[in-house]
Amino acid sequence: MKPFRFQQFEIHQSSDVFRVGTDAVLIGALSNVVNAKQILEVGTGTGIISLMLAQRNANANILALDINAEAVKISQNNFSNSPFSDKIKSQLQDFKNFETDEKFDLIISNPPYFEINNSEKDVLARQRLELDFSDLIQKASQLLSDEGLFSVIIPIDSEKQFTKICSDNLLCLQRKVIIKGINTAKPKRVVLEYSFQKSEVTEENFVIERSPRVYSDEYLELTKDFHLFNKKTL
Repeated sequence: MKPFRFQQFEIHQSSDVFRVGTDAVLIGALSNVVNAKQILEVGTGTGIISLMLAQRNANANILALDINAEAVKISQNNFSNSPFSDKIKSQLQDFKNFETDEKFDLIISNPPYFEINNSEKDVLARQRLELDFSDLIQKASQLLSDEGLFSVIIPIDSEKQFTKICSDNLLCLQRKVIIKGINTAKPKRVVLEYSFQKSEVTEENFVIERSPRVYSDEYLELTKDFHLFNKKTL
């Protein structure tokens, strides 16, 4: 399988690990990483999100967890071959059982979001077999610093459920970015950021394509420091 190349790093992939996708690129580019010194990624896969965050914040140290041994192997290889190898590491770990005294300024995840089905493709990465929303949120609330952010990208249909579970764990919605594939379509994804701090929710809209197979200006601007392409077509 060919590596996926970005401007400052490349992602080697495997058929046994969820491949680079738009959701990961979006949360990697949209999440608020400015003040984060200690970052935890849950379910790193190939490591693309952690690498994007490392590029965006030169002062951050990043720990990337995954329950899949092949994902840990591939992500660590991608980290080691990047310019950010000294500040990212990958660890084989079931997040539900992860123990540390450290608190994190940003906990980020592109979590499993499909209910259990008959598909055998990307079972751990795409289906809630090992980590459901409740497990993810409860553990994140234990590891998040007092002023830290918990950031996820999920289907927009799951937003109310996710926010309710966060509220039950004292996490307040701070920001939401509603994502449409194309302007005329219904939104399918949303990036959500939570904190222990209460504040007015900032709501944004984001469109990936301005017409079929043509990136929007906002997507090109968002990813200009990552993607190699300079044309407005996919």
